[in-house]
Amino acid sequence: MGFNLPSQHRALVLESIETGFQLKSIPTPQLSDGSAIVRVEVSGALSYFREIYNGKLGYSFPTPIVGGISAIGRVVALGSDATVLQPGQLVFVDCVIRARDDPSALFLTAIHDGGSDASKKLMRDVWRDGTFAEFVKVPLENCIPLDEARLCRDLGYTVQDLMYISYLLVPYGGLRDIKLEPGETIVVSPATGGYGCAAVMVAIAMGARVIALGRNETKLAKLKEHVRKGAPGANIETVKMTGDEAADTAAVSAFGQIDAALELSPHGAAKSNHLKSVVNALRQNGRCSLMGMAELNIPAWKIVGSNISFRGKLMYERDDMLQFVKMLERGMFPTGKDFVTTKAFGIENWKEGFEVAAEYIGVGQTVVFTP
Repeated sequence: MGFNLPSQHRALVLESIETGFQLKSIPTPQLSDGSAIVRVEVSGALSYFREIYNGKLGYSFPTPIVGGISAIGRVVALGSDATVLQPGQLVFVDCVIRARDDPSALFLTAIHDGGSDASKKLMRDVWRDGTFAEFVKVPLENCIPLDEARLCRDLGYTVQDLMYISYLLVPYGGLRDIKLEPGETIVVSPATGGYGCAAVMVAIAMGARVIALGRNETKLAKLKEHVRKGAPGANIETVKMTGDEAADTAAVSAFGQIDAALELSPHGAAKSNHLKSVVNALRQNGRCSLMGMAELNIPAWKIVGSNISFRGKLMYERDDMLQFVKMLERGMFPTGKDFVTTKAFGIENWKEGFEVAAEYIGVGQTVVFTP
């Protein structure tokens, strides 16, 4: 079932790393069983898009390729095996694509092929193109229904606002993986980047007390102000990291029992010792979700003696997405500028959009692209 699709559509195509992106008219993707064709309304942005697509980060993906990761759009055509999705429905299009016969073979849409032979094949031959386009073909299971009436009419979110979901989902996957409970205290480190700020907002929405760590006191203060403005009863404290292990451990421990930690360090902070300070402050049977690049250089006596458990987590699961959308639809997050302030760019202005995305990082800040 579906609508009459145009034979061609606009897309931002990377022919090669050397030539860069070009806006082109290309054949519209064709429907098949197990898939949906979505008309893209807004596509998300990463702060490091420049470094991905100019080859600096060395991410592996096939070319030519249509760029772009997660998106929000409307279903326009569905494979015959669709049972719940309907044409015209607003959906979140997830960027994590998994092999149906081996879920461990996964890749991230149009930015990384996953590294295994299976995931490389899946990206190269089946689900290659991303969301910098008017239309995108995606697996049915990657379309997460959004209650448009509830979100956009009752709660007042715009579709562009809702693209912030792609930031919030990542830490939610880690927090749910370690079973964060309402009333618990969790340390988020570092808390002032895009995903760290999002993690603080998510943990607060889940009913936790948050200790936010960072090196920039101004950013920490802004984070605290934003969170409390959107959620006046939010229990959030901040700690400036000094690099002194003992001092940082004492600063975190001063807030009492620490139940859990969420680690989100980027590549550039891999050798920072703040994770050791955080783990030192964890209570007996504390838990830590490792979603970043920090090196785990922690004495065995602390891990064994305190029964500390660590769980590595890449992104999130489909159940996490479904549960998160329920939270959002129930009004558990702030709205308006207390939720997010968005800067939007047309895909033809991708260079400017990439530049802004690299700097516009922080609590409630995001960049999106429109076709």
